[in-house]
Amino acid sequence: MKRKLVVILLCFSLLPFIGLSQNAKIDSLENILITHKQKDTIRVNAFDELSFLYYRKDIKKAKEYTDKAEALSEELGFIKGKGNALYMRGVLELTQSNFDLSIEYFKNAAQLFTDNGFKKNIAACYNGIGVIYFRQSDYSDALIYFEKALKADEDVGIKRNIPNYLTNIGNINMKIGKYPEAIAYYKKALKQYKEADYTLGISACLKNIASIYNKQGNYPLALEYNSEALSLAEKIQDSLGISNSLNNMSLIYKNQKKYDKALELLNKSLAIHQSRKNNSGIAGVKNNIAAIYMIKEEFNIAVKFLNESLELNRKTESKSQISECLNNLGDCHTSLKNYTGALRYFEEAKKINITIDNQEGLSFSYLGLADCYVDQKKYDEAFPNILKSLEISNRLELLDYQSNAYQLLTEVYENRGDYEKALENHQKFKVLNDSLFNKESTEKIAQLEYEYKYKQALDSASIRELKLTKTVISTSQDLQKSKRNLFLGVIGFLITIIILGGIIFSLKLRHQKAKTQNIAIEQKLLRSQMTPHFIFNSLSVLQGMILNKEDKKSVFYLSKFSKLLRLTLENSRDKLVPLNQELEAVNSYLELQNLEESESYDYTILVDKTIDETLYKIPPMLIQPFIENAIEHAFEDKKENRKIDIQLKCINNELICTIKDNGIGIDAQNGHKRKDKKSLATTITSERLKMLSKDFNIVGSVKIEDRKLYNEEGTLVTLVIPYKKEVA
Repeated sequence: MKRKLVVILLCFSLLPFIGLSQNAKIDSLENILITHKQKDTIRVNAFDELSFLYYRKDIKKAKEYTDKAEALSEELGFIKGKGNALYMRGVLELTQSNFDLSIEYFKNAAQLFTDNGFKKNIAACYNGIGVIYFRQSDYSDALIYFEKALKADEDVGIKRNIPNYLTNIGNINMKIGKYPEAIAYYKKALKQYKEADYTLGISACLKNIASIYNKQGNYPLALEYNSEALSLAEKIQDSLGISNSLNNMSLIYKNQKKYDKALELLNKSLAIHQSRKNNSGIAGVKNNIAAIYMIKEEFNIAVKFLNESLELNRKTESKSQISECLNNLGDCHTSLKNYTGALRYFEEAKKINITIDNQEGLSFSYLGLADCYVDQKKYDEAFPNILKSLEISNRLELLDYQSNAYQLLTEVYENRGDYEKALENHQKFKVLNDSLFNKESTEKIAQLEYEYKYKQALDSASIRELKLTKTVISTSQDLQKSKRNLFLGVIGFLITIIILGGIIFSLKLRHQKAKTQNIAIEQKLLRSQMTPHFIFNSLSVLQGMILNKEDKKSVFYLSKFSKLLRLTLENSRDKLVPLNQELEAVNSYLELQNLEESESYDYTILVDKTIDETLYKIPPMLIQPFIENAIEHAFEDKKENRKIDIQLKCINNELICTIKDNGIGIDAQNGHKRKDKKSLATTITSERLKMLSKDFNIVGSVKIEDRKLYNEEGTLVTLVIPYKKEVA
């Protein structure tokens, strides 16, 4: 079975709120320390704020500033400063996963603030404790402290920290599988962060929303949100945010089977967490590295990384990450045929997931148990575990888990001799498996990668604009005494803005042109999908004629085939072709297919008198797939009186093409083995018509009916074709 591996999407819950640009504020505070040498509360507060601003970038510097803040507070008897230093020690220990020590610092700080009436500082301590309980998968206690923090700020009228608590409550909902609720909390927080122009909060929310979309198999949206989060984290030099975004983006590349790229991103993320001594982050990244090696079937290497991750997670008491490691170890040992060990790991993970209400992890545990039992051909033990996993994955919309569950059900029903249910579940598996990473998703991800690079180019242009603006302002200030020079400075500023605006407009124009070209390429690819199959069959028939020494017949067949091939190649170069040219290709195709006397049929092509075939232009290769379906499938049980009728009409400005046959009918065909092929032709044409409808601003559609609805025999296909009409 193609296993869904448990991967850890890291999210860091936010602590206090900072409204200004971090880099600008760091520069301002360090200037204060240079100019203000007096030992007073101003200097203590500067040390304290610098410690907080550095803790996500450079933990060593953050500790140095905390030590200075605490020492000076002790010397001055500054109680609030001492409380802030205790709080920052809690933050620093938290980032290194020293949870017990961190809680002690937070509680001491909260007690000191409470005893001395500093109510505005208490909420941050409660929030920090909530974060620790969240990391330890104690979601009920985490929620209690987040709500206490929210109430503490509401009591003193502080609104700026509310998005932090919304984010953290969203994190809890994500962990227990309430994805719609989690996204709702994240988007509320995101709105407030954007209103406050708080880049760090915006980046965290985007990353968390991306985590949910990645879990649900919506990789294009996941990459879109993650790319934006990474861009913002790089902009403010947030090393922790960069690390988490790299980790999350690696999972998308893993699903694209770009394993080297995924490992490259994971190793960068790991290096950042190791430099910060963040055991929780290190454990999460090692779990994800193991997942890559599991896919590559290098299970011994995977087990090594998983055991290292499990050891770190047991130290930090992170129950959710412990269960994820156990699930992956169970998967490894199933692949290594160590079924006793595998079942032990899955059972332990299941118990933990039930305790912490981790629904996604629980779904995987049931799936792992089922897979292990199926490998041992213990289908009765596997069956209830599959159903439990499927119930959870359906509720949470976890496409990978659903796909794997249906694949296992197929095998179970097949071995029970229930082939009808086996086929039904196999079809469900195929649909989900195809939808997980289809062509559209791949192209969307390629587009998003391009847009991310494009956005970086725009950011670079914005930086240049900012530098030039500062230069112009500085020049204007120097020349304030002269009105004439000031006027020239303003003119220079405006010219600079116009030039930069032109550059940005040019970039946007190129971007739009690239998107248009991508759409055109996609349409050409769709038009040419059926050509290789037809060419192969035609050449096979021609080979048979030559081997049978049917010289005249083979020459005639080759002439028809070359004509059809020429028309097909000519049509494929153009987005639109005249209707008469397309009908000529259809007629040649029908003639070619009708050369075998034993398989011959009658056909007609009727065009309404109101339609001038030379003026109507339509997309090529829309009609032929349905004619091919009729020839291949409609007459399987019919040897005589075979008919295919093609008719084109223009009704209410809609160009309608009907294709009728008198074969066995679409309902009967649905029970045959080749149902998938016909469905594929219909699906491709439907998707293409949807795209063409937007391009032409004319509705296009396809409808397939069994003619027994009209007391007739056969199948009726009705195509509404988008078109352009030239003026005569």
